[in-house]
Amino acid sequence: MPPRRRTAASNGQSTLSFGTQSRVTKPSTAPLPGKNQKNQKPNVEQLVKEDTKEDISDSQEELTSQPSKPHIAELVVRQQAAEAIQEPRSKEDLKALKLSKQDLNRYWKNEEQSRMAPRVHQKDIDLEEKILRHFDLSNQYGPCIGIARLKRWRRANKLNLNPPLEVLAVLLKNEEAKERAHMDELLS
Repeated sequence: MPPRRRTAASNGQSTLSFGTQSRVTKPSTAPLPGKNQKNQKPNVEQLVKEDTKEDISDSQEELTSQPSKPHIAELVVRQQAAEAIQEPRSKEDLKALKLSKQDLNRYWKNEEQSRMAPRVHQKDIDLEEKILRHFDLSNQYGPCIGIARLKRWRRANKLNLNPPLEVLAVLLKNEEAKERAHMDELLS
């Protein structure tokens, strides 16, 4: 025999009723009887003003609470770049230092010709930064987030991925070149 069912009264749980007497509805926004609508309108405006004041004060606190020190990721990348520069000069380094500005222009023209459309948003960027950003976005050399550009180039070279020698030339010759990849700066 199947077990006996308990009734709703025995376990303390009420039964569901879909009649009109037990209908639950949302509270309405209609004004309560006995209160004027004129008195309620300024309250709403005051609430909006208070909310905007809180938003402004929160955003000001966020701006002032940001540290003036560099981000941890940037410190790590700077340390990696310093270590990569201190490594002894390899034959690739010597070849890269011999490359001239004309060689860099020739390399970039070849890269641009391989594209179907010109780079519209890079008109204001100098040639060295264009070469470095192209290297940053080339995923065949490994991830560019959280690693110095020079260390990434050397790692790709050790793995025989044939990174462009022009990138190494830009990194070694241009001391103003940033150690961090452009994408790394955008994402952190």
